[in-house]
Amino acid sequence: MDEEYDVIVLGTGLKECILSGLLSVDGLKVLHMDRNDYYGGESTSLNLIQLWKRFRGSDKPPAHLGASRDYNVDMIPKYIMANGTLVRALIHTDVTKYLSFKAVDGSFVYNKGKIHKVPATDMEALKSPLMGIFEKRRARKFFIYVQDYKENDPKTHEGMDLTRVTTKELIAKYGLDDNTVDFIGHALALHRDDNYLTEPALDTVKRMKLYAESLARFAGGSPYIYPLYGLGELPQAFARLSAVYGGTYMLNKPECKVEFDEEGKVCGVTSEGETAKCKKVVCDPSYLSNKVRKVGKVARAIAIMSHPIPNTNDSNSAQVILPQKQLGRKSDMYLFCCSYSHNVAPKGKYIAFVSTEAETDNPHSELKPGIDLLGPVDEIFFETYDRFEPVNEPSLDNCFISTSYDPTTHFESTVDDVLNMYTLITGKVLDLNVDLSAASAAEE
Repeated sequence: MDEEYDVIVLGTGLKECILSGLLSVDGLKVLHMDRNDYYGGESTSLNLIQLWKRFRGSDKPPAHLGASRDYNVDMIPKYIMANGTLVRALIHTDVTKYLSFKAVDGSFVYNKGKIHKVPATDMEALKSPLMGIFEKRRARKFFIYVQDYKENDPKTHEGMDLTRVTTKELIAKYGLDDNTVDFIGHALALHRDDNYLTEPALDTVKRMKLYAESLARFAGGSPYIYPLYGLGELPQAFARLSAVYGGTYMLNKPECKVEFDEEGKVCGVTSEGETAKCKKVVCDPSYLSNKVRKVGKVARAIAIMSHPIPNTNDSNSAQVILPQKQLGRKSDMYLFCCSYSHNVAPKGKYIAFVSTEAETDNPHSELKPGIDLLGPVDEIFFETYDRFEPVNEPSLDNCFISTSYDPTTHFESTVDDVLNMYTLITGKVLDLNVDLSAASAAEE
């Protein structure tokens, strides 16, 4: 504590750990502290006894659920796009050597009351029951356009400048109906609302390409991968990485009070009467609550089940996206299911999450459309948490605060926040041109 650091990171959540790793690899001297005696902060991973303590107030879960240590229940579960930015950032830091990934079995979308596999290629479009026969042909043409599209090859643009043409205009050219647009926008391009329709189409086309390329990579049923034993492995892997680069991790540091000089710039962090000096602080919203504002609330349910989600082809791991329009809501709902195949539960048990942006004060009824899709559950827990975002000016106070985790069950929005923070902190853009084969997913 009596040394001076370039950066002090507070909280060992996913975002903070990734940033701490990136900064250590850049040669900065990093001290990483957490007020808790466990890794992960909001995004921690719990065994069955810890889960019971948190939601039931006792440490005696029923015996029929199996051994506590066989559970690794991520509190912020998110699947990782196989070719996405997070995988690139993980490879960039070489933290992948401490992690084992496995492909996720299924990616689904809710449409007109049913669960369907998300069609991602022209061939899948032709087979998908989501569309009638004529719509399938139109969708196939659109998918082929997206697959062949290359940003730097105008011959593939068919005379359209996608930095100017809106998504709505591009889709109109192919005559796709609202139903098709709904699953493309929310389940393939992973947009969280419908604003993308009036924005330049390039972003949506790139997102669709990323989905298709990620899907092709492991020849599985989805574009997603997930670490064996869950996301709780990430903070610990980064702690090991940090040690290699001379960084320091300290858990169980109470208070962690950020200190400022007379100009209002951060100058250190005090815990248990000792102050470590620093030039910059990186933290989650809970460490600087006077520099953030509440922007929303997430409602979610966590279920333990003895079967996979029905109508997902018996997938041992799956994501189902329920687009807002299908539910008459303002925000999408997400289902996440994982099991013993990723070592997050004992054999025969499944962990399912239902999450969404809360629009009312009654999470039980709000989450009902998602919970109804789960079938019988052994146990179910409900929770809401507030979402915060920073309101400070980092160039004035040198405090870099992450945004709270959103309800999505994939990592794309989370890693965007990390990369933006990285650029604010270092003044440079992270080089993500890496050899993707460095992170392979374990075969069955």
